Amino acid sequence: MAPGAASGRSWVESYTGMSADNIKGLILALSSSLFIGASFIVKKKGLKKAGASGVRAGSGGYSYLYEPLWWIGMITMVVGEVANFAAYAFAPAILVTPLGALSIIISAALAHIILRERLHIFGILGCVLCVVGSTTIVLHAPQEREIESVKEVWDLATEPAFLFYAAVVIAAVFVLIFHFVPHYGQTHIMVYIGVCSLVGSLSVMSVQALGIALKLTFSGMNQLIYPQTWAFTIVVAACVITQVNYLNKALDTFNTAVVSPIYYVMFTSLTILASVIMFKDWDRQNPTQIVTEMCGFITILSGTFLLHKTKDMADGHSPSLSVRLPKHADEDGYPPEGIPLRRQDSVRSP
Repeated sequence: MAPGAASGRSWVESYTGMSADNIKGLILALSSSLFIGASFIVKKKGLKKAGASGVRAGSGGYSYLYEPLWWIGMITMVVGEVANFAAYAFAPAILVTPLGALSIIISAALAHIILRERLHIFGILGCVLCVVGSTTIVLHAPQEREIESVKEVWDLATEPAFLFYAAVVIAAVFVLIFHFVPHYGQTHIMVYIGVCSLVGSLSVMSVQALGIALKLTFSGMNQLIYPQTWAFTIVVAACVITQVNYLNKALDTFNTAVVSPIYYVMFTSLTILASVIMFKDWDRQNPTQIVTEMCGFITILSGTFLLHKTKDMADGHSPSLSVRLPKHADEDGYPPEGIPLRRQDSVRSP
């Protein structure tokens, strides 16, 4: 590397407090949020259009696979996930994952404009809190762990603490899928999102491992010869397929302005927990940095809580009533989001 480039890099690091790799990860994570936030809306439009002429995804149908609009949303999400995937190769999960809050803001704003899912003034305040919390975490994020081989990541993933976490997650996912989904999937939003979030925490760890392997491979240290690389690839594929399936069910059954923030909160919380256990992110930070990051995360949680509680608030209407009482079908004739198909004329329990 040229002396000028080295001095330029050191200036950036000293000025921002972030390494060059963390800055690359930050830019990729921001780009990812833009694409993913928009994809929620495009996919929801596709699901509504497909559901009007076929079996809804929330009822086990797959008619959306024939809907071009859904595929456009899916491609947009894939682009965002690719950027997100690349971000994990440069920055730790504790930095990249919380930036998903920006996708919530984009999704909420577009849902207000395109889907006419109302966003109250306190929802806007929630968006602001998400930005503030994300900025706090960005400024105090740990540096990326120096890893020279995918075998090192495998060793971290097979330590007793992370194996125990993975076993608990897998057991919880099976219980949700085989016991709770058939009985409560259509009426309790936490069932579908719980599956997505639990599986997502494992997928992020595998994505980070695979991203590191590809990063090292492109730099001249081939990691494709190791079976651990392909093992992580299989885990990523299985987790992504499961997430997409149950996220589609959640989006088709419930209000987008509710799905996005709740999914974000659960997914981010579990991912940070998994990252702390596997990569030991907090071992490289002092107590002040850790506390500041937690304050930033709590600020984000507060913002998503406001977005959730004010999703249907309008002048003269109580948010609690808007959640409990059934709504009329929308202008496309599509059934109300979040209301069980079998008894749309009944009052849904909270």
